[in-house]
Amino acid sequence: MSAPLITSVLVANRGEIACRVMRTAKSLGLTTVAVHSATDRDARHCREADICVDVGGNKAADSYLKIDKIIAAAKASGAQAIHPGYGFLSENAGFARAIEDAGLVFLGPPASAIDAMGSKSAAKALMEIAGVPLVPGYHGEAQDLETFRVAAEAIGYPVLLKATAGGGGKGMKVVEDVSELGEALASAQREALSSFGDARMLVEKYVLKPRHVEIQIFADRHGNCLYLNERDCSIQRRHQKVVEEAPAPGLSIEQRQAMGESAVRAAQAIGYVGAGTVEFLLDARGEFFFMEMNTRLQVEHPVTEAITGLDLVAWQIRVARGEALPISQAEVPLRGHAIEVRLYAEDPGNDFLPQTGRLEVYRESAAGPGRRVDSGVSEGDEVSPFYDPMLGKLIAWGEDREQARLRLLAMLDEFAIGGLKTNLAFLRRIIGHPAFAAAELDTGFIPRYQEQLLPAAQPLPTAFWSAAGQAFRQSQTQAVRADDPASPWSTGNGFRCGLPAHTLLALSCNGEQHTVNLHAPSAVLHEEQLQIEHNGVRRLHLAIRRADTLYLRWEGELHSIEAYDPIAAAGASHAPQGGLNAPMNGSIVRILVEAGQTVEAGTQLVVLEAMKMEHSLRAPHDGVVKALFCQEGEMVSEGTVLVELT
Repeated sequence: MSAPLITSVLVANRGEIACRVMRTAKSLGLTTVAVHSATDRDARHCREADICVDVGGNKAADSYLKIDKIIAAAKASGAQAIHPGYGFLSENAGFARAIEDAGLVFLGPPASAIDAMGSKSAAKALMEIAGVPLVPGYHGEAQDLETFRVAAEAIGYPVLLKATAGGGGKGMKVVEDVSELGEALASAQREALSSFGDARMLVEKYVLKPRHVEIQIFADRHGNCLYLNERDCSIQRRHQKVVEEAPAPGLSIEQRQAMGESAVRAAQAIGYVGAGTVEFLLDARGEFFFMEMNTRLQVEHPVTEAITGLDLVAWQIRVARGEALPISQAEVPLRGHAIEVRLYAEDPGNDFLPQTGRLEVYRESAAGPGRRVDSGVSEGDEVSPFYDPMLGKLIAWGEDREQARLRLLAMLDEFAIGGLKTNLAFLRRIIGHPAFAAAELDTGFIPRYQEQLLPAAQPLPTAFWSAAGQAFRQSQTQAVRADDPASPWSTGNGFRCGLPAHTLLALSCNGEQHTVNLHAPSAVLHEEQLQIEHNGVRRLHLAIRRADTLYLRWEGELHSIEAYDPIAAAGASHAPQGGLNAPMNGSIVRILVEAGQTVEAGTQLVVLEAMKMEHSLRAPHDGVVKALFCQEGEMVSEGTVLVELT
């Protein structure tokens, strides 16, 4: 059989994996083709591709999961090969077959291998035959409660119920006692049916304080198969990986060899070709048990690339062309240590709910030796509600684990994202935690240290508000008189004839409000860096202005700060029975409405001057101005009713 011609590759995915695959494809001189939904028309993976094809729709089910549309896109663009990335159709045997039937090359394993590992129960039966160690469990066809009760008693509690067709933690329940089994089984079955269309379950021994260690394997069409060392993926949240590293800390050479050889046997048992990952549980005694095999490239493959110096996507392309693996098992490098974290648009303070919106600020870590960022977004991009909220990955390599850890901490400190919430600070706390530094790893790490990793919100300190005030004022006034920067009207320094200069600035951040009394500048803002000197020590803080919002990095976190009108806010809160009251003594500067006028919520009603600042009182809701009880130029006292709104 002649080697297939591959000069153009379509990536049937989006985000950071599409960008990453195309980067290698371009380095090999291949033409890159992106597919995109209607939402993703201007996404980064489209901007980086040579050719883009619109597959329509917004939801994945209407776009990236449509096999016929993907194949039609490949033919229309002239692509000879399709790379599935991960997620979406990457482990869909029907997709692999459809690509082959269309006369195209699938940059993944044979459909038969995907089928073999698609069911956890069937895969475990195959692994048992191949001599791969298994966690004690039941993987049979009978699915009634009594069968699971008998099996659980034979295994010994606690046990883990798992959906046979599952992944991502769905359809998984830990059962501590027989009294919990019935309810847990029913719940897991419902969840599995909803997520995968398959309610079948298996049950196995729940390993206490397990580590999640996986082996990267690679096989060609000439019968060669080798393992490219291992990765530790124990830091997880709800069975979803958060941090991955290679090699696994504390793993002996003998353990690595035993696990690696077991992984190779697993791959050879199903006639595997290409990149794959065999996942194991490693217990405290050093015993390991087969979990599952992922028949695709993994999210965490960059840490393997970092310690081996290999490009796994390039290997996928070469194997698909019919080439043999370029090295033997004895030649597989293992150099230094690498750690990766997954960056998500999510709110750790609100149960990690996914976030959507515009990336007003997106600044990646500086490039350099041992630093890598695989990203699928750029500043100004919109994070859509239709897809996985992962923005990218940060990968650090070092001569040893501590150097990699410190390098990753520095990268996390440099990264800046504004406009929506992310898990950036959460990742920083994990990598900086003493237990992580000591490599005390297991799948219970995050729950065990939750109070430190997800601390309760604390009031922002006075020093923060002072810095925010300085940065806000300077960023606000820099462009007032671009033609005459020396003009006193450009300084905004609070000059008052015969009196000390000061300015009052009301700011809000993270639900807090604070009025800052700004005197002579105690900080200098230059090119988005706020320099603050205190007791002879100068520190730099990133400060970026976007329209009415200032983004200020403070103690490792980027805070969003806006000016607010305390008079309007207080007026709204002091408005019993439809009345807006003066919250403090002041002078009525302007009246912008008249009795009988219909107004919308937020409409400016009255401007009041107080504390040398003008403040707008705005309608707290839609309504009609029933009466006005003030006039321009009048001095009013705190509590005076100014407007009645019905």
